[in-house]
Amino acid sequence: MKNKPPYAIDSVDHALHLATLLQQEGPMGVSEAAERLGVSRSTAHRLLAMLVYRDFAEQGPDRRYQAGPVLRPADPVAAPVAVLRQAAMPHLRALVARLRETVNLQVLAGTEVRFLATVECDQVLRVGDRAGRVLPAHLTSGGKAVLAALPPAELTHRYTGTDVNLTRLRRELGLVRKRGFAINDQLTELGLTAVGVAIPWPAGQPPAAALSLALPSARFDHDLLPAWVAALSATATAVAGELSA
Repeated sequence: MKNKPPYAIDSVDHALHLATLLQQEGPMGVSEAAERLGVSRSTAHRLLAMLVYRDFAEQGPDRRYQAGPVLRPADPVAAPVAVLRQAAMPHLRALVARLRETVNLQVLAGTEVRFLATVECDQVLRVGDRAGRVLPAHLTSGGKAVLAALPPAELTHRYTGTDVNLTRLRRELGLVRKRGFAINDQLTELGLTAVGVAIPWPAGQPPAAALSLALPSARFDHDLLPAWVAALSATATAVAGELSA
C-alpha cells in the first residue's frame, strides 16, 4: 500500500479519489459521494461541481453524477497520445506562424472530440487555448473530418440511441468527404468559426485525430479557404509522416 505524501493536499486527493470512484464504480449522488470520501455534503457538492467544470464528471437526468468525457477512453490512434502531441507540436507552431490563426490538435473519443493541444496566434483578437476541452464530434470541424472517414456501420453504431439525427449527419459527412475538409460555423461557440481536416492514418485504419484552424467568425474569408485547407492538409500529412517514421 502506498504511503500518503507528507505534504498531501486533501482537496486534490478527494477530487482524484472521487473521479476514480465515478470511473470505476459508476454514477453516484452527492450524499453517496460525501459518505465515500468522508466529507460533508457541501464539500462533496463543490468537488463534483469542479469535476463537471473540467469534464471529469457530468450530471445525468436523475441528478446523479457519472464519469465525464475526459475519463472516457479516446479512440485507438496510430501512436500514444503523448507521442502524437509531441510529433504534432512543431508542425502546429509552423502552421500558426504561417497563417497567423490559432490551430488545434484533436482526437476522437466515442461521439466527442478531445482537444489535445492548442497553439495560439499572435493577433489581438484570436481564439484562445482549448486544450483539455471536450466537445460533441458532430459539431466540431475536426470531429466531423474524422467521422467522415469512419465506415458507415461504425458511424451508425456510435450514434444509435443518441439525440443526433443520423440521416442529417450522414448527409453532412458525405459533403465533408467530397470536399476533404469540414467547417464549424459557430456551432459550438458564438463568433467562432473553424476549419478541420483529419490526420491520415496508416492504410486500412480510419483516422482518429484531426487538425483545425480556429478564428473569429468576423475574420473568416471564403477566398482564403482553399489556402487554409491546403496548409492544414499538408500539415496533417507531415504529422502522419512523423508517426510512421
